Amino acid sequence: MESRTVAHGGHVFPGITPQEEILAVKYNTAQLHIGIPREDAFHENRISLVPDAVAVLVNNGHRVVVEHAAGERSHFYDTDYAEAGAEILYNKKDVYQAGIIVKSAPLSEEELELLHPGQIVISPIHLPMLKAEHLQKMMQKRITALSFENLKDDAGTFPIVRSMSEIAGSAVMLIAAHYLGNTEKGKGVLLGGISGVPSTEVVIIGAGVVAEYAARTALALGASVKVFDNNIYKLKRLQTNIGVRVYTSVIEPKTLSEQLKTADVAVGALSSQSGRTPIVVTEEMVKNMKAGSVIVDVSIDRGGCFETSEVTSLENPVFKKYDVIHYCVPNIPSAFSRTASQAISNVIMPLLLSAADEGGFDNLVWIKRGVRNGIYVYKGALTNFHLSERFKLKYTDLELLLAVKG
Repeated sequence: MESRTVAHGGHVFPGITPQEEILAVKYNTAQLHIGIPREDAFHENRISLVPDAVAVLVNNGHRVVVEHAAGERSHFYDTDYAEAGAEILYNKKDVYQAGIIVKSAPLSEEELELLHPGQIVISPIHLPMLKAEHLQKMMQKRITALSFENLKDDAGTFPIVRSMSEIAGSAVMLIAAHYLGNTEKGKGVLLGGISGVPSTEVVIIGAGVVAEYAARTALALGASVKVFDNNIYKLKRLQTNIGVRVYTSVIEPKTLSEQLKTADVAVGALSSQSGRTPIVVTEEMVKNMKAGSVIVDVSIDRGGCFETSEVTSLENPVFKKYDVIHYCVPNIPSAFSRTASQAISNVIMPLLLSAADEGGFDNLVWIKRGVRNGIYVYKGALTNFHLSERFKLKYTDLELLLAVKG
């Protein structure tokens, strides 16, 4: 570096020639090999990385392989992925050679056989369908598995769960409006209200994100909204977030039953941290509802909160009981797969870039507590206490494993 005397304001200072600023550059970045298999699960229409996200990963030096037709049910095609720089593979087994597998549905039994030691799998867990044998297979193959549902961001929230809840909540009222109309042999009622005609009445059970977005949509359409939940904090938060006063109440059977009698739409949006959603609407309550009214049980993913709810499908989404229309399709966001895929991709793509920047997924786990929260199997060790209790499998504390590594 050249040293010289610098004159300034009549004074002479010994100095050095100004040089260009040198930015810190990370040299421990890792190249990732990411595989996106086609989902064969029933009614799973989403894909975990959209073409725009794949383009970002490829442009950052990573290799992305996509199974043929993986994105078609979200209207993302092989040509879109090829143009983004992904390799299109026609054999699922070849896709599973990737070091990181990203899925929008849980691993199937067939896919478990394709896993290889040391692989990283990022996907949801479907607790009602999860078996001890599935976990044991992952443990035997020393897999690291991260679940969508438990992944946290830097703010301590669950970004993918929130996005899917926002979609489900907004969709609920669109679904209810559809089945109230004549086209689906409903009673010909417009969801909302117009001048001179009483507004439709909507009862929402639960006060989480699904309920909040369902209430927002119903209010925007002009409906009268009543929200029930036993968590007073959630009720207050919903009021604050919506910004308008709505009827709120704890779940008291007599009061709930009276409100359901006059409701045009009833939404089940209760959540459960573990196990089945509690049933809060009895068969007798449903029997007393108005003929032609609509129940949308979003809680059906975890058993449903209406006693009369039974799982339905997108091909046959509704059934009638006591002249009340029931819509009980699990995984509502999958019916809006393009939007849902983009929401998932918005979380997964930055996560993968962070893993590469930190020198690999192991380093990211070490640094990011939110990522650790999502891991339930780490290099073959079961690190989720609730799963170990449920399936009577050996539990290992992830923090201790990382401490040994450190």
